[in-house]
Amino acid sequence: MAALFLAFCSVARAQWDVQFSDFTALKSYYNPAVSGTDGMLDVDAVYSMQMVGYDGAPSTMYVGASLPVYFLSPRHGAGVSFLNDNIGIFTTTRIGLQYSYNIKVGSKGKLAIGVLGALMSEKIDPSDMELEDNSDPAFPSSQQDGNTVDLGAGLYYYHPKYWLGISGQHLLAPTIVIGETNEVEIPSMYYLMGGCNIKIKNSLFTVQPSFLIQSDWDSWREDIQCRLLYESDGKEFYGGLGYSPSTSVTFLVGGVFHGISLGYNYQLYTSGVGAINGSHELVVGYQTNLDLFKKGRNKHKSVRWL
Repeated sequence: MAALFLAFCSVARAQWDVQFSDFTALKSYYNPAVSGTDGMLDVDAVYSMQMVGYDGAPSTMYVGASLPVYFLSPRHGAGVSFLNDNIGIFTTTRIGLQYSYNIKVGSKGKLAIGVLGALMSEKIDPSDMELEDNSDPAFPSSQQDGNTVDLGAGLYYYHPKYWLGISGQHLLAPTIVIGETNEVEIPSMYYLMGGCNIKIKNSLFTVQPSFLIQSDWDSWREDIQCRLLYESDGKEFYGGLGYSPSTSVTFLVGGVFHGISLGYNYQLYTSGVGAINGSHELVVGYQTNLDLFKKGRNKHKSVRWL
């Protein structure tokens, strides 16, 4: 069972990057152009456990921070990110730097272009692997690793009522050579995502539908999501549902507590994996104003919901 599971996950990861359940809270992970566009310091962290209950199941940690670069101009944004992804005997690490340049479009809109430069590494640790034939040259007998550089880019349009972004990751389609007998090919991935805010008249509720489409041109995945946001006296709470055809249903809940956003998501797979073997995801966010030239500087604000 474990061997079949690892084989399945190896094929899946060859096609897809890590798929976080709440993609709207982690837009800069998918698109570097998002960095600094809201004029705030944004810090986001997520820990995800996928397909729980299986040996060697994937687990992922991601931390990202972005801000406008005021000493250059509010039009410049920058970000840094760290990703650590474990699946079976494989560990993928990515450290990235992001830059974006945005311009005003109309009275409220912004259009940004962004790039990502990253260092990626892949490690194979066979210490917990049991083989019938330990002399099989396809499997290393000791820990091995390799690294490569990576490149991404994106466009992002933001308006208080709606947003839309298109981006590409692994644009160089790099190959990581691990030891003498193993290599990992990373296909280019492309993303289209968008969403909007629909205020319910005469109420404290806002409906927030969104979507994410991703592809390497051989395979596709589509996700749709809808959250209901409640705002009152500086308090914010939300609940929502997500759906990926033929893949999963996701349940989302969260809110803002003392200036820190906290969200929990559960992704229930609709085929191939048991209902209790879904994915758990915890998302934490923090946002504050760093513009020292504005009144009310360093005033804490809730995280962006778009």
